[in-house]
Amino acid sequence: MHVLVTGGAGFIGSHIVDALIARGDRVTIVDDLSTGSRANVNPRAELHVMDIRDAVVGTADVVVHEAAQIDVRKSVADPAFDAEVNIVGSIRLLDAAAKAGVKRFVFASSGGAIYGEPVEVPQTEEHPTNPLSPYGCAKLSFEHYMNLYDDVSCVALRYANVYGPRQNAKGEAGVIAIFAPHLWAGEEVTINGSGEQTRDFVYVDDVVAANLAAIDGDFRGAFNVGTGVETSVNTLHAMMARITGATAPARHGPAKAGEQLRSVLDGSRLRTLARLPEPVALEDGLRRTLEWFRR
Repeated sequence: MHVLVTGGAGFIGSHIVDALIARGDRVTIVDDLSTGSRANVNPRAELHVMDIRDAVVGTADVVVHEAAQIDVRKSVADPAFDAEVNIVGSIRLLDAAAKAGVKRFVFASSGGAIYGEPVEVPQTEEHPTNPLSPYGCAKLSFEHYMNLYDDVSCVALRYANVYGPRQNAKGEAGVIAIFAPHLWAGEEVTINGSGEQTRDFVYVDDVVAANLAAIDGDFRGAFNVGTGVETSVNTLHAMMARITGATAPARHGPAKAGEQLRSVLDGSRLRTLARLPEPVALEDGLRRTLEWFRR
């Protein structure tokens, strides 16, 4: 199978590429390296350094679309640019895939950004959608566009907060990647706001498994990829400090304007459908991730 992976030099995309190559698939990567790194690129993959708005699908059988403008704050500051990349760029890619005869298109969507503040927890795929940022609006908008392409079997994977090795601590990174280097260095970390805001932290291997299931499956629609476990940032920091042996207490800075207070996804629908294992427990995933940062 020939799979085109956009964002394949990035954190999640590079793990998907590795898994595809390990099972014998041919992989082409499209990545502009604005946030990805050549160091993440599997040497057996073919890399095309280009913007997704200019991407050529070629002979791919499947497209896995991981590339995006991922900075929520940037989407608020410049919603037109966010829409140009995350909506228009994605539409161009999907349209090119349809014209090239691609039969399967897997899209990295966002659970927390699409659902907004929960009216019930954990949030299932039937939860009302109420994006709180242009980024979330863009992800949801493209899901609707996917429904218009009957000739392409489309799947949207609504990720919770993904973490794991290779995550970049710069920019709009996950809190685990931000904390890890400071904790290993014995430095103080800053928690925005009270620290009682909660997230669903899903290990990258579980996200890879969901993508492989989506690539190989014959189902369509939107599916959550999460653990169903809600963890506060304060609890997360305490777990990471215990693992690293860090003793410096965290300081609390101002809360981020408009930050979502709760997010936790019910990922059981996809796990049941695709017969996926239970998610990696947070402490186990943290130990693997922190060891990578330590090295």
